[in-house]
Amino acid sequence: MGRVSFSCLFPASWHFSLSPVGLPRLLLPSFRQLLFLGLLAGLLGLLYFLMVMGKGQYSWSRQDENSKFHRHIARVTDVDATDTSNPNLNYGLVVDCGSSGSRVFVYCWPRHNGNPHDLLDIRQMRDQHRKPVVMKIKPGISELATTPEKASDYIHPLLSFAAQHIPKSKHQETPLYILCTAGMRVLPESQQEALLEDLRTDIPVHFNFLFSDSHVEVISGKQEGVYAWIGINFVLGKFDHIADEREAVVEVQVPGSDQQEALVRKRTAGVLDMGGVSTQIAYEVPKTVSFASPQQEEVAKNLLAEFNLGCDAHRTEHVYRVYVSTFLGFGGNAARQRYEETIVTKTLIQNKLLGQHVGESAGLPYLDPCLPRDLQDEVGPAGQRVHLRGTGNFDLCRQLLQPFLNRTNETQSSLNGIYQPPIDYQNSQFYGFSEFYYCTEDVLRMGGNYNATKYSRAAKSYCATQWRTLKERFDRGLYASHADLHRLKYQCFKSAWMYEVFHSGFSFPTVYDNLKTALLVYDKEVQWTLGAILYRTRFLPLRDIQQEILKGAHSHWRHSFSFVNNHYLFLACFLVVLLSIILYLLRLRRIHRRMTHMRNITATSSASSSVKWLEEGLGSASVPVTL
Repeated sequence: MGRVSFSCLFPASWHFSLSPVGLPRLLLPSFRQLLFLGLLAGLLGLLYFLMVMGKGQYSWSRQDENSKFHRHIARVTDVDATDTSNPNLNYGLVVDCGSSGSRVFVYCWPRHNGNPHDLLDIRQMRDQHRKPVVMKIKPGISELATTPEKASDYIHPLLSFAAQHIPKSKHQETPLYILCTAGMRVLPESQQEALLEDLRTDIPVHFNFLFSDSHVEVISGKQEGVYAWIGINFVLGKFDHIADEREAVVEVQVPGSDQQEALVRKRTAGVLDMGGVSTQIAYEVPKTVSFASPQQEEVAKNLLAEFNLGCDAHRTEHVYRVYVSTFLGFGGNAARQRYEETIVTKTLIQNKLLGQHVGESAGLPYLDPCLPRDLQDEVGPAGQRVHLRGTGNFDLCRQLLQPFLNRTNETQSSLNGIYQPPIDYQNSQFYGFSEFYYCTEDVLRMGGNYNATKYSRAAKSYCATQWRTLKERFDRGLYASHADLHRLKYQCFKSAWMYEVFHSGFSFPTVYDNLKTALLVYDKEVQWTLGAILYRTRFLPLRDIQQEILKGAHSHWRHSFSFVNNHYLFLACFLVVLLSIILYLLRLRRIHRRMTHMRNITATSSASSSVKWLEEGLGSASVPVTL
């Protein structure tokens, strides 16, 4: 009888043999059983493959998120000197021509990673001493209004400074933007154009930067506010649309999109900035807004900006609708000046009508609740001086300041009755800069997370403190290092003014707890020029994206090959082993059938021989017959 032997390259004790007759039924399956086993094994292999693929995609996704996170951290914490020897580094220049002077900012960024979802990773360039590459000159360019032919000579030192820091081989591909702000806005258009034309004509002669006529212009207050909003949110990482459970999100109805479903992405931060002369507010309006009247809609068009920060105009993930409004005369110093002018006017009228002498001498002063207690001051022009003495009444000061907000009864309005879209106070975040920070930190030492109750309590205490005591604390260095006597004198007024602007002017509830007052973002001063270059270079990634597409097939094959080495190879080996087992079982089945067939033939031959022998034996025997 035949036997089947099992042998492999292992010790001799592993060699054994089995008889086909004694094999269990499992080793001699039917065709249906073999098909079932094959399908079961295939399903197990497919399940393993899907699990591995899911894990691989998750790990790739996490790697992409981690790379974005580390890139964001590097952006806000990078203080190393810029490696100008890196050939893949690009540069850009922005000249801020302000009212008091002009500054040039040099920015740099590596090649775009080719992902159309990502923005350029722009950072401020740092010199060999790790200092930001910035230079400022005075006065402002608007001082040359009567001599516009000197504009290019005026700007020449700034561009020469920048040219020394940027590799000469990069000059030709380095964009240069000259953007003029408040000082130039007040000039007649003819004088503006004369200054700009001189820059457009002479700069290309002396410098080889990427510069065109559209790269020099006078920007509006709205544009400046949008650029500031972009710069701050870029540094905060609000434009990196990655899944992060720690980040708050918001539903956005994308402007101009046909999508029915709202887009869910990171919540951006609003910006409040109170300077000496003006106050500005900027924030994203995620929902489509409605208007109380056609007039209000017409005004809103000048206050709402819709723009796409992405390089692809057809993608909507970087489309934003931002409200920006600037209020001239609502800065801290300008508001104090308006307040003092009102005091002088009112006092003179009352003295004339009632025959009084209030404020004419230090012995009979005008009592000002917005000055610290017992502080004496004089206001008004020569010949109309009014003597003041502070009473330090914070609540009364707030009441006196409310008419200066110029609020109206119209719905959805703020300071001066200007239109303001609704704010979701439950799902929003704001950063307060300049006076918002100085009022909370310089003297009150409460900068950071704003709490209206604690702030008003501290402001009341400060206002009610005698001036002599405040001066002693100042002399002992108990206040911020950059706080001066001017800050001490007008802290009470500015505290009340900031409170009223925020809560009564912009209508933030007193329980609002998501305002953060700050001087810097991640220990860095964020200029609107960062937002300007980010917006104006938004199409540059298209060049790198096209290059990535050309080499995409190769990189995809290489990435897939690494995955094959880890997973496809194992799956292939598994299938080969499975196929070998099935073939071996089929061979056993064939051997079994052949041997069964041989036994049947042998049995049949034996039976035939016996019958034949029996028949022959019967035929040859002699049977005697007796009659």
